[in-house]
Amino acid sequence: MDLTSYAEWALRLVNDPDPPPELRGLRDELAAVFDAADDEQAAVQRLNALLVRYPVRPQLTDHDGRGWHLHLADDDAAGAVMGLAAAVAELGVDRLGRCQEPRCRQAFLDTSSNRSRRYCSPRCASRANVAAFRARQRDGS
Repeated sequence: MDLTSYAEWALRLVNDPDPPPELRGLRDELAAVFDAADDEQAAVQRLNALLVRYPVRPQLTDHDGRGWHLHLADDDAAGAVMGLAAAVAELGVDRLGRCQEPRCRQAFLDTSSNRSRRYCSPRCASRANVAAFRARQRDGS
């Protein structure tokens, strides 16, 4: 079972500035996991608490013509929590990040081979690099 799509759903929820009212609390709790990523124990404790509150109920489905396969739940919240927890278990807490572009701060999952991702997108990386270049030009460096 590929849990990547569930982890991606968690990221979309964390980065959504205006989620449905029933998901705002979960968005804030998932965001707190990303904010605690520099403290592995704190991040894991937050995820474990979410796993208790949003239990996963796997189901077999054949909705898309691929034959029978597992879905974690009809509940998007439980799927998002489980997907993020699976990503942390597989990749590590240090792969959870916040964009380093000062005006952004979107959450991302670092899947780079050398754990070097600092920005949520190429757009933010480019914006930060251009700003740094212009600052160097102004300073005469």
